[in-house]
Amino acid sequence: MPSLESTRKAYGETLLELAREGRDIVALAADTSTSMYTDLLAAEFPDRSWDVGIAEQNMVAMAAGLASTGKTVFATTYATFMSMRACEQIRTFIAYPNLDVKLVGGLGGFSAGIEGVTHLAVEDIGILRVIPNLAIVAPADAVATRKLVRAAADHRGPVYIRLGRDPSPVVFDAAYAPRIGEAVTLADFGDDLGLVASGFIVPEVLAAAETLKAEGIGVTVVEIHTIKPLDEKSILSLARRTGALLVAEEHSIINGLGSAVSELLSEKFPVRIKRVGIPDRFTESGTPDELRDKYSLRAADIAAEARQLLRTRSAEKP
Repeated sequence: MPSLESTRKAYGETLLELAREGRDIVALAADTSTSMYTDLLAAEFPDRSWDVGIAEQNMVAMAAGLASTGKTVFATTYATFMSMRACEQIRTFIAYPNLDVKLVGGLGGFSAGIEGVTHLAVEDIGILRVIPNLAIVAPADAVATRKLVRAAADHRGPVYIRLGRDPSPVVFDAAYAPRIGEAVTLADFGDDLGLVASGFIVPEVLAAAETLKAEGIGVTVVEIHTIKPLDEKSILSLARRTGALLVAEEHSIINGLGSAVSELLSEKFPVRIKRVGIPDRFTESGTPDELRDKYSLRAADIAAEARQLLRTRSAEKP
């Protein structure tokens, strides 16, 4: 069994480390300083961290003001409220002037399932992906969170970082070295099919790859931790090598990673593609595991979709 670690705690600990290192950062939270661990920064650097209460729009406006003075600002709330309640403020006050604000959304995907449908964030990437200047990052585990929070702090301009809720499987070790805008190849078992994944579903995709490998199906797994800007070169290279891609994400199939990859391939290298994600409907409440089972986002489901994709491609060949 893999070890488990919270991405939101990893985020809070990394903020504190950055402050201790002398980085000119500040943190804001919208009644989430405890749940998103920005209180760790507040305890040691009280003049660098504020909780504004349930006022996400005000928080983002405050972040814009602080960033305009030269600060690197981390604004923190839950993903569903960041992407919807504060969308106008993100667009107009953060992205339009291209300010150095990092928008951190916790409880992304199914990780907020026990909080109810109102807190589930399965549209957040799709809503924010259309906003210019805004980079979008989805770490797969706590290790990736620590490294991508640091990368975001170094990145000039706005970034949206999607985190989870409860402790989740640790996928990576210290050797993992992500860079914003660059894909990472996690497994290379052959060129029958390319598996492309982002965020919390990465462990399931890796397990599916192992299953397919045992069946004699050679797949290559590429992690897209940065959905925008998309690493077009890596995706096109994988498409040319394999001739078919399966894209998996814990997000609506509309306007997330699957859509981004489909848009790229349709214009530059059309191949057969399958999107695995959440269908275009409102989901139910439940634990994350219950929801992943119900909406077929498990390793066995991904492997089954991969087999079907390969059968479809084979049937199309002359």
